[in-house]
Amino acid sequence: MNATVSLGPLYRADAVRCAELEEILFPGDDPWSARAFRDAVSSGQLYLAARAGDELVGYAGLAVVAGPPMAEAEVHTIGVDPAWQGHGIGRALLAGLLAAADELRATVFLEVRTDNEPARTLYESTGFAVVGVRKRYYRPSMADAYTMRRERAARQDVADR
Repeated sequence: MNATVSLGPLYRADAVRCAELEEILFPGDDPWSARAFRDAVSSGQLYLAARAGDELVGYAGLAVVAGPPMAEAEVHTIGVDPAWQGHGIGRALLAGLLAAADELRATVFLEVRTDNEPARTLYESTGFAVVGVRKRYYRPSMADAYTMRRERAARQDVADR
């Protein structure tokens, strides 16, 4: 695992690999299909890929659901191949999504399983806070989810980047 990981756009051609990773990462919770990834990438929203050479090792997606002046965005998905977890790839993908949201000064929302401590810790470290619980949100497992929110970046913060 000495390969350099680079971030860039996720392509429709990556959909099958994304679906394979979803099956591994979210086996009890209705993982996204290849078609769902193709549709998401085609939607014009921001979808990023993490690649080690030619291998897709992670992905993430952000949807803008309300435009300026009170922009809102939702993190739709983040996944990293288990063999590549713990190397900062998820954090880098999230940073890419949040940079785009900050350009729009968007408040960002996401859902995360209440038992996914590593993900929740990552989100909290980047400014997200739990604002609610969605009971039985994930199916078919019926696991609960926290709804988390990250406030929009202040105008001067974005201008300084």
